[in-house]
Amino acid sequence: MEKEQDFKFIDGVFTFDDADKLLIALLNYKIDYHNREDFSNHIRFNQEMAHSKVRIQELIATKDEIKQVIASAKEKNKKLVINSTLTIRIEE
Repeated sequence: MEKEQDFKFIDGVFTFDDADKLLIALLNYKIDYHNREDFSNHIRFNQEMAHSKVRIQELIATKDEIKQVIASAKEKNKKLVINSTLTIRIEE
């Protein structure tokens, strides 16, 4: 395996409803992940994860921005082109 690989993650034209379902679901999953991590560390080690709390706020802000873009597309009855590449790098 190479030290870094790119994968096409999302690539297509979406209606505002489909874009909303896809992007908001992904963001909600990430937010839930960080909430679970924070909760787990709190229960097991009586520690809060500052990184998770910061990341949750960033994801919520991103979610709000994406909702605005989707609402704008809906208002104008336009489709959204969404492209996303996932890069995985192996570090030593």
